[in-house]
Amino acid sequence: MNLESLLQTEIQDFINQNLNSDSSKLALKKNPFPEVNYSVLINQIIAKKKAKDKLPTWFSAENIIYPEKISIEQTSSETTAKYKASLVSGENLIDCTGGFGIDDYFFSKQFLSVIHCELNADLSQIVKHNFEVLKSTNIECYQGDSTQILEQLNQKFDCIYIDPSRRNDAKGKVFMLADCLPNVVELQDFYYQFTDTILIKTAPILDLHAGLLELKNVAEIHIVAVDNEVKELLWKIEKNFDASPEIIAVNLEKEKQVITKIESTKSYFASFSLPKKYLYEPNASLMKSGGFEAVSELFAVGKLHQHSHLYTSDELIDFPGRKFQIDAIIPFQKKEISQFIQGKKMNVSTRNFPIKPEEIKKKYKITDGGTVFAFFTTNMNNEKIILLCTKL
Repeated sequence: MNLESLLQTEIQDFINQNLNSDSSKLALKKNPFPEVNYSVLINQIIAKKKAKDKLPTWFSAENIIYPEKISIEQTSSETTAKYKASLVSGENLIDCTGGFGIDDYFFSKQFLSVIHCELNADLSQIVKHNFEVLKSTNIECYQGDSTQILEQLNQKFDCIYIDPSRRNDAKGKVFMLADCLPNVVELQDFYYQFTDTILIKTAPILDLHAGLLELKNVAEIHIVAVDNEVKELLWKIEKNFDASPEIIAVNLEKEKQVITKIESTKSYFASFSLPKKYLYEPNASLMKSGGFEAVSELFAVGKLHQHSHLYTSDELIDFPGRKFQIDAIIPFQKKEISQFIQGKKMNVSTRNFPIKPEEIKKKYKITDGGTVFAFFTTNMNNEKIILLCTKL
């Protein structure tokens, strides 16, 4: 890629002036800069738009060059990268799957030196340029296969970081780490020649138990959500660790981090209860953890039913998830439904209930929205109930 042509002042001005333009319409116009491939120019505009909220440091810096938009879509956000960097520190780190380099920028605040490995030559060139723009002088970019680079460097690192991607022929299969490149399952012992600590990022679709069957020496699993949407799983591996891992459910919000730690070796016991004054719905990272008994014990809240994953208490507590005041408890019976539900405006959710929300809304002519939150669920006595709530 010819970076110099994209860095011309008039071209950078054109990109910035068209950030609010319709890219598809812009693409139909005549290229004002014939010396530059117009599709590359349009991609710069699209990719920079995508970076605005996800990558504000890059978006606000002048003369940043962007890769294909898929690299922007697949990269860590600054929010998750900052959290990830807080988990490790030391003299040196090598990133085997560098990509657009967001993680490495934040790792470079925690390590004296960082090595960014990237197979794609164009992407490696772009990232090297951007690190220079951002004055990240302690990051070195290597283009090529990271396993070969590790062998050539033949040195010890305080941490090896890997974000494996699924092979094209793995689409449609159950998500397995062995179906990814690099194959961290096969390479784990190889990595131990160069480090005692490995940090692996995977997509949230990976089942925790499946990952533990494939990987050895997992010390911590971090389930990272942003604004209640799970974005990634982080597997911290220590060479000599031989116990069960700690599971850390994290929800990153604008002003705070909500972190719940679950010991996988501990037997937690849930207490069960009929609905009380308040209702709690765990955040997405806790739901992914599967630690439903732990939630009951750790926060001293009653579980409505073994399979409902809703909790209740008489006193309002600081809970890692959505909190509601229960205004009415309605038996799921025809008479009560027609009186309290039929034709109303409310937000419908189901937990451990035989009918899906869309079917409920259609059947009872419920319209979405308003301030009422209706939970269709099952209580500890196996009775189908509706909880009408106000969100707190």
